[in-house]
Amino acid sequence: MTIETLYQQMLAAMGPRHWLQAGIPPAETPWEILWGGILVQNTNWRNVDYALANLKAATDFEPRQLLALTDTELTTLVKPAGFYTRKVPTLKALAAWCGQYDFDLTVMRALPAEQLRRELIALRGIGDETADYFSMYVFHQPTIIIDTYLRRLFGWLNQPLPSNYLKAQQLIMQAWHYDLTTADFERSFLATQRLTLASQSLAN
Repeated sequence: MTIETLYQQMLAAMGPRHWLQAGIPPAETPWEILWGGILVQNTNWRNVDYALANLKAATDFEPRQLLALTDTELTTLVKPAGFYTRKVPTLKALAAWCGQYDFDLTVMRALPAEQLRRELIALRGIGDETADYFSMYVFHQPTIIIDTYLRRLFGWLNQPLPSNYLKAQQLIMQAWHYDLTTADFERSFLATQRLTLASQSLAN
């Protein structure tokens, strides 16, 4: 089995997962994804939900409002997610980094992928997996995220991955020729379909 075969079989069996669907928690806004990606480290999502609810009530997830909080105030809000002595500085560092781009997601999304990843990893408390998570789901930079579940799946399929994150990612990327930047329309379930609008007058 090739990795592309694995992908197609999982897609056929499970369908699109709609993970982090825009407008629906935990992705009501891109900022919620960013804060959630920090808060979920070393804890479970139930605890993160409580912390995100507190952040939403206090800041509406807006980074400027987050930065306006004192460390004590922010700690109180995110305490349900645990490890707050590490997470509070990371949240503020990430928000401050966004401030370097005037909190403009369009500008940040236009950064070259390598630069974006490099700048994210330079922030305290953000490692390879979190940087790729943000690159994929917030900044629209396609990549492969090497998480515990992917490692477990590959192990079950008798293809354990290198312990080094970047080596594991490179191994997969080299073996997978699927274009992550554009939809493979001709091979999708829509390939043989044609769309007809009820009224053609608007096209004229």
